[in-house]
Amino acid sequence: MGTNSNRKSQRKWSSVVVDGIERAPSRAMLRAVGFVDDDFQKPQVGIASTWSMVTPCNMHIDRLAAEAEKGVSVGGGKGVLFNTISISDGISMGTEGMKYSLVSREIIADSIEAVTACEGFDGVVAFGGCDKNMPGCLIALARLNRPAVFVYGGTIKPGCYCGKDVDIVSVFEAVGRHAKGEIDSKKLFEIERSAIPGAGSCGGMYTANTMASAIEALGMSLTNSSSRVAESVDKLQEAHAAGRAVMHLIEREILPSDIMTRDAFLNAVTVVMALGGSTNAVLHLLAMARAASVRLRLDDFTRIGKKVPVLADLKPSGKYVMADLAEIGGVAPLMARLMKEGLLNGDCLTVTGKTLQQNLSNVKPYPRKQSIIRPMSRPIKPDGHLVILKGNLAPDGAVAKISGKEGLHFSGRAIVFNSEEQALKKILDGSVKAGHVVVIRYEGPKGGPGMREMLAPTSAIMGRGLGQEVALITDGRFSGGSHGFVIGHVTPEAFMGGPLAVVKNGDEISIDAQKKSIKINVSKAEIGRRLKAWKPPRARYRSGVLAKYARLVGPASEGAVTD
Repeated sequence: MGTNSNRKSQRKWSSVVVDGIERAPSRAMLRAVGFVDDDFQKPQVGIASTWSMVTPCNMHIDRLAAEAEKGVSVGGGKGVLFNTISISDGISMGTEGMKYSLVSREIIADSIEAVTACEGFDGVVAFGGCDKNMPGCLIALARLNRPAVFVYGGTIKPGCYCGKDVDIVSVFEAVGRHAKGEIDSKKLFEIERSAIPGAGSCGGMYTANTMASAIEALGMSLTNSSSRVAESVDKLQEAHAAGRAVMHLIEREILPSDIMTRDAFLNAVTVVMALGGSTNAVLHLLAMARAASVRLRLDDFTRIGKKVPVLADLKPSGKYVMADLAEIGGVAPLMARLMKEGLLNGDCLTVTGKTLQQNLSNVKPYPRKQSIIRPMSRPIKPDGHLVILKGNLAPDGAVAKISGKEGLHFSGRAIVFNSEEQALKKILDGSVKAGHVVVIRYEGPKGGPGMREMLAPTSAIMGRGLGQEVALITDGRFSGGSHGFVIGHVTPEAFMGGPLAVVKNGDEISIDAQKKSIKINVSKAEIGRRLKAWKPPRARYRSGVLAKYARLVGPASEGAVTD
């Protein structure tokens, strides 16, 4: 680590806590948790673990965090482990508890910031597994602006049912198939038992794998960290390497603000588009950019989407899972290909201390005989799948996930529900039919509160075989596992008097992904009359964290942040 003077300069924050006669009480407390004399002269690194037994996504992260602590020690620092929360979208989906999901992103960010700033850590290694862990960690790292590395817990291996890969989305869709009478209860139970074979995040290009890939493209995690399997030697080695890497960043005084630049965020958006990633990436990247004081807007997604094709044949719209991509080389060869095409900025700095171009210079291309990542000449979709729609139904924007398989246009008659539960019941009992546009409102950031994911309704629609015959619009959001003609993040949300609040059953709604428009075919004057007569519903929560969140949270078009 060099001379004592060098060490002193690397202890900008911890020296305030432990140096000097007057800090003896602080040192006494730290001795009880394992510090010895020499540790007080080392840079201190907080290792923020989201381990818990709440969800398979995070149940192995304690082992990864321990490896990172060893890596910090090898690098000459003192690692200090601490935990923050994790919730499970997959378990709470479709229940009132899901309202806490997006809220947890803010709690995670706040708690990592609080512990790191309070304890005077000189650097941070942060671990995330489930969907909200990752942007929560990155928001905290951006706020703190201390040398930091993010480590993704890794993807789960697929389950197997009747010789086919299955995952959590397979179970949700099986519920719809059961309602349709296509499978019986025994088969549903067998799929349920087969879908989740061990630790790791949901296996398709759902939100967890999407955000892990985006963070790698952003430069805040090590090369190919987004596509490693959770239960693997590679992931343990990566955690150890992250501990060493943060010490290198401390030594060179490289901060998140040096890495999380506008160009780096545009790289992240580009990779998400090429992978066919989750709509949640829009919400989270906007929030992360805001924390980093970087200007990122919905229009940036539109601009990038015009020139970046979808190349990855990954679930939910495609065939393969992240573990398959890991076997052929991961995300790095895709990034190298995008850079060669001039679609990524290779000059951006990363947590390796090198530029993105330097990191990718020796990456081997994908094997010739593979069908997971298409060539640029034969894309799955020639432009981006995340389409920002605007119109009289979403004046400030909405986010559509258009893979191309469900078509580019949809017109139908509204069938309106004021909650996810109401909608799911009517989808499963057959009330929702071909030609309907399902409208689910009062599920936005303030109205829910919490902006629940609509995986249960979208999966039920797919399971009932209506994926190309029914559209769904909501001011809530979607799981990365949702597919079909789905539009979320409608802003302004209904609770705040957005036009979604006054849609009536039978109103004709038109969606055009090519023109990027979403409109209700009702006159401006009629919308005005309806809004004048409309009264906001009573707030659903008067106290507690959901009430606090509803008071603080901003619109989805700005990332739904509370800061």
